[in-house]
Amino acid sequence: MVKQPVSVNGVVRWRDVGLADEAKHQQKERKMVVLRHEIGDVLRDVRQRQGRTLREVSHNARVSLGYLSEVERGQKEASSELLSSICSALEVPLSLMLREVSDRLAIAEGVAVPDTVPQEFAARYGRDLNEELSDELSKGLISSAF
Repeated sequence: MVKQPVSVNGVVRWRDVGLADEAKHQQKERKMVVLRHEIGDVLRDVRQRQGRTLREVSHNARVSLGYLSEVERGQKEASSELLSSICSALEVPLSLMLREVSDRLAIAEGVAVPDTVPQEFAARYGRDLNEELSDELSKGLISSAF
């Protein structure tokens, strides 16, 4: 980073030039994140990972094929009832789908998402949930992948 003199009303001040300017420029160019696009991407990813067709999922969710397609492409804003129906058809909890959407939004916004249980939460319930989950994973009681 380099300092550059800037004169304002006869007063010389020094301004940082270099990486700071690039960072500001990148922030201005950062694309706006649209929630419906992220929801659609997650729903499409889940459906494709399951090897299912739009027709099959739309039939099970009782949603028209065209409307489900528009939701997946982020062209339509789905209601909570519709999202619940689609998630049921995909046999995925709505909370899990929304968690993946949340993680993607955080990444797009440049926010660090901790992957551990906060200490306050663990203290509130009187046990270390991280250790409990680790024990269950090692015993094979729960799956590490959803």
